[in-house]
Amino acid sequence: MFKFIRARATDAITSFQAADSIKDVAKMHHEVIVACLQRFGPMGKDGISNTTGLQSNQVARRLSELEKLDLIEQTGITVKSNSGRQEREWRFKPFQQDLL
Repeated sequence: MFKFIRARATDAITSFQAADSIKDVAKMHHEVIVACLQRFGPMGKDGISNTTGLQSNQVARRLSELEKLDLIEQTGITVKSNSGRQEREWRFKPFQQDLL
């Protein structure tokens, strides 16, 4: 399991406190984002945000973490964001369970 560094060594103590306080919230965000992509299929950051009710910046911060956990991946396609700009599209990355 990855340990995500959310504060740099040179950051103020308040950054470390904020990073520590977000651990449980980040885990919940991970679960919500993965469930969204499993249920509704590939979409961009803003699509995930619109579907889940999470803020766009909350989704954006979790996507690379979920990619490192090998739970989601980029599709190689870009989609329009809420502002009309192109953003990466993400999908749930299914995994095969070990066969007995």
